[in-house]
Amino acid sequence: MTTINRRHAMAAGAAALAAPAIATDTLVTRAQAQAPAAAAQAPGFYKYKVGDITVTAINDGFFARPVEGFIRNAELPAVQAALTAAFLPTNAIPIPFNTLVVETGGRLVMIDSGNGNTGAPTSGTWMANFRAAGFDPARVNTILISHFHGDHINGLRLRDGTAVFPNAEIQVPAPEWAFWMSDERMNQAPEGMRGGFQNSRRVFGPIANDVKRFEPGGEVAPGITSIAAYGHSPGHTCFGIASGTGKMIYMADTTNHPALFVRNPDWSAVFDQDADAARAVRRRLLDMAATEKTRVHFYHAPFPSNGYVAKDGNGYQLVPAQWTPSI
Repeated sequence: MTTINRRHAMAAGAAALAAPAIATDTLVTRAQAQAPAAAAQAPGFYKYKVGDITVTAINDGFFARPVEGFIRNAELPAVQAALTAAFLPTNAIPIPFNTLVVETGGRLVMIDSGNGNTGAPTSGTWMANFRAAGFDPARVNTILISHFHGDHINGLRLRDGTAVFPNAEIQVPAPEWAFWMSDERMNQAPEGMRGGFQNSRRVFGPIANDVKRFEPGGEVAPGITSIAAYGHSPGHTCFGIASGTGKMIYMADTTNHPALFVRNPDWSAVFDQDADAARAVRRRLLDMAATEKTRVHFYHAPFPSNGYVAKDGNGYQLVPAQWTPSI
């Protein structure tokens, strides 16, 4: 059982609706217009193959996260040293948002939905990039949700209540639903954590009877298997994608930025609700990816957010996959 405390409450409240980003001269401008559909690669989408399955990473901008207080169990100088080694700023680290679209078995399957129009000013590029990649929200068949933090579910429903994907079946992990949609849990939660419960109801409440809940461990779409990865949230779920000899793991929030949490897998992000469980599953999945040489996609890695994991001392490193100009 996940124990809720004040620290968890503050983290979950922040994750429900991403806070405004820190002012910086390097902020990415929100897309102002939808680009025409294109088959080639572009800055905001990236297509590649996993066996016969076509996978497209879709970028939703980023959030400049203050470094101080981000990691619970490491001193600030150690965190800043890790960022310096990765040529990243040491006061506010840019945290990217990257979903996947999977074309499999004649179906268009999304994994997570991004921030919608509720995130930081430096996010909200998802729909423009999705359309530029040649996709139409009305043609999405299935949406798989890894967990209920706002940057993963808010793209399903705009701030005014508009449903974005009118024809999509939405599948969510049953343990995640049981936690965030529980009135008892919400009433017992500290005030600072209730935003996460309320946001889950805002997104899923109007369609609660139609949302399909699955127990992680089985196939949820052709070639896509759910993987229990509890810790970051009570029902946090990853997804394995396999076709022929090709395979990859959608890691969701098993790690946050790889420069910190792949290199230092025992560090705990403030958003991890069960830090011990999150550390254990992080090591397990990183070690599996490294041992089996499985391609990975991290939700919060620099775009296009995929590559391979290699062991590196007591930690690991993300080795970017070779860029391919077309599929």
